[in-house]
Amino acid sequence: MVAFLPALLIGIVAGLRAMTAPAALSWAAFFGWLPLDETWLAFLGYRFSPWILTLLAVGELIADQFPSIPSRKKLLPFATRILVGGVSGAAVGAAAGSLPVGLAAGAAGAVLGTLGGAAARSRLAAAFGRDRPAALLEDLMAIGGALLVVWLVS
Repeated sequence: MVAFLPALLIGIVAGLRAMTAPAALSWAAFFGWLPLDETWLAFLGYRFSPWILTLLAVGELIADQFPSIPSRKKLLPFATRILVGGVSGAAVGAAAGSLPVGLAAGAAGAVLGTLGGAAARSRLAAAFGRDRPAALLEDLMAIGGALLVVWLVS
């Protein structure tokens, strides 16, 4: 049960920004803060994994600023966030010896992050009168949440 809260939180991060969660965990695994060597998730700590995942995360942060990006609540983006949240939660759970709990908590967190993030961003955008400040705040929340989880698991 030690893994439940960090796995849920990394799932929420994946619901906000799908690639931020695995990028942060990949750096943690690379530096040895998240022990995944004896699991099927060991690839997160490989030499090039953090760099590749970070490039994907930065690309997502940039792409999210464009209004033409489809809603995260559509089937493919939503399913992707649940999958990434589950895998990210599984990494947190595996490091704590409870991969199934981490997987479930990460997937559940991704649902919460996707739906809650969309609702919060809509309200913030309405309050600001435009979307960009709300998007940037959401970016900061995702990055801050990912850093918090890395700190919790290290």
